[in-house]
Amino acid sequence: MTLTHFSFCSAFLLGIMGLAFHRTHLLSALLCLEGMMLSLYVGLCMWPLSLQLSSPSILPMLMLTFSACEAGTGLALMIATTRTHGTDNMYNLNLLQC
Repeated sequence: MTLTHFSFCSAFLLGIMGLAFHRTHLLSALLCLEGMMLSLYVGLCMWPLSLQLSSPSILPMLMLTFSACEAGTGLALMIATTRTHGTDNMYNLNLLQC
């Protein structure tokens, strides 16, 4: 495993661990998801280089587009929950009360 593959895998695992263990605020969960998506983008960009393909792939651009859509939707949801509940603490959010 090369250093670039190790850094890509460790960034993805840090995003998963941050999402699993530090779920106090909705903004921190969104940042962990964004870090995971960016590490997947880096991995998809490195994939054709590791296979020594001459043609670039469209998959990294699709992943980056979906990541931007996910970030916009997540921020809109965070603003909506902050306006209705007064905070972005995930412990105060209950789906049964909405």
